Amino acid sequence: MSVKVRDPFGAIADPTRRSILEMLRERPGLTAGAIAARFPRVSRAAVSKHLRVLRQARLVRARERGRERHYSLDARPLAEIYRQWFAGFAPFWEESLERLKRQVEGDAQDDG
Repeated sequence: MSVKVRDPFGAIADPTRRSILEMLRERPGLTAGAIAARFPRVSRAAVSKHLRVLRQARLVRARERGRERHYSLDARPLAEIYRQWFAGFAPFWEESLERLKRQVEGDAQDDG
């Protein structure tokens, strides 16, 4: 993992990084060691690289406390991803839900 990812899309493309974000959503302020302990199949060095990518994409903040860094989620780039990209798909979701609703209601009327 030698690529530098500054784009939040690229950063969240990796499942380990998404897991780290979910972890920090639930428990902000974890140290790199505490995060690495939750990934027994991933080396500490790899977890540090994942954290660096997340910092570069501004998805996490690191606060130095003594010799340790404590990480917390910064959801602002995720909100921007939602606004710029996912929100454009909302009409399709709504249309799909409306079709499902019509189908379910039609099936319920056929049963009655």
